[in-house]
Amino acid sequence: MAITMTEAARAHVAKQLASRGKGIGIRVGVKTAGCSGMAYVLEFVDQAEAEDEVFDAGDVKLIVDPKSLAYLDGTELDFVKEGLNEGFAFRNPNVKNECGCGESFHV
Repeated sequence: MAITMTEAARAHVAKQLASRGKGIGIRVGVKTAGCSGMAYVLEFVDQAEAEDEVFDAGDVKLIVDPKSLAYLDGTELDFVKEGLNEGFAFRNPNVKNECGCGESFHV
């Protein structure tokens, strides 16, 4: 089981960690929310928990709890800019459908 990130996502996370002044990476998880059932959750991580899965992405780490990894296996995290908007994009092969606004998904 694995999760990866593009160079654009890695660079963005590294820049945010540097401006924050601490942290080893970003936690990627899922929670029950939205119209389709699940939503992605991102947060900075200063230290991984013992049960976490840690994936190296160069100078930053992707941290995933075991429960979320089942839904995120094979996902690629990207950071995209479209016009004035920018943000993380998830390429998750497990997604069966998404809500119309793109905020939640179902596996």
